[in-house]
Amino acid sequence: MVLSKAKMTPFTFINSVLLLGVAFVTIYPFLHMIAVSLSGDVHVMRGDVNLIPKELTFKNYEHVLSDSRIGTGYFNTILYVTLGTAISLIITAMGAYALSKKTMIFRKGFMIMIVFTILFGGGMIPTFLVVKSLGLLDTVWAMVLPQAVSTWNLIIMRTFFSATIPNELEESAKIDGLNDLGIFARIVLPLSKPVLATIGLFYAVGIWNNFILPLLYLRDDALYPLQVILRNLVLVEQMADVSGGDAVVVQESIQYATILVSTLPILLLYPFLQKYFVKGVMIGSLKE
Repeated sequence: MVLSKAKMTPFTFINSVLLLGVAFVTIYPFLHMIAVSLSGDVHVMRGDVNLIPKELTFKNYEHVLSDSRIGTGYFNTILYVTLGTAISLIITAMGAYALSKKTMIFRKGFMIMIVFTILFGGGMIPTFLVVKSLGLLDTVWAMVLPQAVSTWNLIIMRTFFSATIPNELEESAKIDGLNDLGIFARIVLPLSKPVLATIGLFYAVGIWNNFILPLLYLRDDALYPLQVILRNLVLVEQMADVSGGDAVVVQESIQYATILVSTLPILLLYPFLQKYFVKGVMIGSLKE
């Protein structure tokens, strides 16, 4: 305790106050949505619900979760997240490892073409035409293949491999009889858990929150992910607002309930990967 007081300087005090303010501004919307979604309609109508629920009720969550489409949406979203994250990690890790080797032929040329895509992209319509020509429309693969590799994640992972995997270790593995694929699978990947967990979280969150791709590539309701189904539920409640009266209150409470239902699962994943997160990002951000 004495040591912590001795280290308190004006800079650390101001920094702590600013961080507390940023944390409060970040957390406040979630606490407010939780309070409104758990409060009775009368209190929401009066506008006297802030951070603490009043007249505690779970009817909004029962209304959202009782819809059979929610279960289908959860299943599809978990399928897309699991399959998409696995495919993205495999392709990104293999590409990044190859690009981290200075002996790779045309390495600089490949890197120039990859970085070029950061500045200039094909756009929505050309990408849609490519997906359509490949026969991926209205399939599971349309949700996982078009954005399987992120350029930023590829560069971060390549830098991680270059900075942390010593060449002497790979040369020793070659002397023991391993080929390049064996070195990658049995040496490199086990030593790369921080960056794999970090990049995996990036991909998982991106696929979980993906809203545009399902609207572009999916037509079958049975393939819709959770985000699209919740959006349809919110639109239905907005249409009910035309009748006026208490529907306005129900709409606001149900909207907050749907947002929390779609957000909490991916938020609960973060604590399990937090110990890898900072290490993976910081090492991967170092310039070679």
